[in-house]
Amino acid sequence: MDKIAVSCEEPSLDSQIDPRFGRAAGFLIVDPDTMEFEYIDNGTSQVMAQGAGIQAAENVARSGAKVLLTGFVGPKAFKGLAGAGIKIGQNLETMTVRQAVEKFKAGDVDFAAAPNRTGHGR
Repeated sequence: MDKIAVSCEEPSLDSQIDPRFGRAAGFLIVDPDTMEFEYIDNGTSQVMAQGAGIQAAENVARSGAKVLLTGFVGPKAFKGLAGAGIKIGQNLETMTVRQAVEKFKAGDVDFAAAPNRTGHGR
């Protein structure tokens, strides 16, 4: 099964999903078969005035993940992720990383056809 990127507040499977994709603290890149993960720090995107979502999308694409689980994704980040062939599961901000991955493994994640934010946190 493909690797899954999950926006997170801290580097743990029991971390709450960070709802802000572009300005997430980081991403867990999870192997859903073994639940082993690596952490990608997204700190540089958090302080950017503009382009945080695009930078975060590049980080996720470089990780090799084919699926993203998160809360909210703006239009530029969505375009970058979709262009990299990454499927996007949104509106999962009330879960932990582990819960979201389990939901994905059960086939209960609806993949987005459009962004759910207008951009710049709106």
